[in-house]
Amino acid sequence: MELSPGEVEQFIESGFVRLDQAFPRELAATCSALLWRDTGCAPDNPATWKQPVIRLGDYSQEPFRRAVNTPRLRGAFDQLVGPGRWLPRGSLGTFPVRFPSPDAPGDDGWHVDASFPGDDPSSFFSWRVNVASRGRALLMLFLFSDVGEDDAPTRLRVGSHQDIARVLAPEGETGMSFMELAGKLDVSAHRQLAHATGEPGTVYLCHPFLVHAAQPHRGARPRFMAQPPLLPAAPFQLDRAEADACPVELAIRKALAHDDAAFKTHLPSR
Repeated sequence: MELSPGEVEQFIESGFVRLDQAFPRELAATCSALLWRDTGCAPDNPATWKQPVIRLGDYSQEPFRRAVNTPRLRGAFDQLVGPGRWLPRGSLGTFPVRFPSPDAPGDDGWHVDASFPGDDPSSFFSWRVNVASRGRALLMLFLFSDVGEDDAPTRLRVGSHQDIARVLAPEGETGMSFMELAGKLDVSAHRQLAHATGEPGTVYLCHPFLVHAAQPHRGARPRFMAQPPLLPAAPFQLDRAEADACPVELAIRKALAHDDAAFKTHLPSR
């Protein structure tokens, strides 16, 4: 078992679990060298670090595929989503590389990642989220550099996935757009904060509804992190037998348990 029963329960209650040494530190260094090249910046010359954030495109080279497909990670995916219920990744998605800077990054607002297209598939702001998390099994944060409290660690609102499940439930299968949901995130403002810190090779596996945000970099070295989704092989089923439900589903059901009748009324159809 990659995750202990206590860690699985933490995921259900808090909305995330941290895996140390989820992939080798040496592999992180190999990937970081490729990323440095593509930033156009020099690792040993801070004068070249002129922007607070540089976004790099999808990375599917062999070192990145290895990083996202370690036995430790695949075992954790099975535990949180269910064996056969997730799609293996062939890449690590985009990298927001954050540099030490006095300037605001401009992308540090609280949000929940949308997971299926809306009226305008070309606009991420119109993409949608529904109570069954259509199109996304997990939010994942892969650390490829040492990330301390000053190194722009992603901010996480602990337990906020419960608040978002309750916001989404009345909207049924159609859910809400990224921007519509962004206007409702004050419901989670009371939540305790956690920060996605750790050494290279650390991975945070997060519930799709976890409210999170970037922040300015006040440290000394750039932060390299990937944030790919884990995609489901089939839609989640919030009404399946409890013994067969995965922790992602159980977390949603637990959040809505206080209003079970209303929850069943708004279950997405399959």
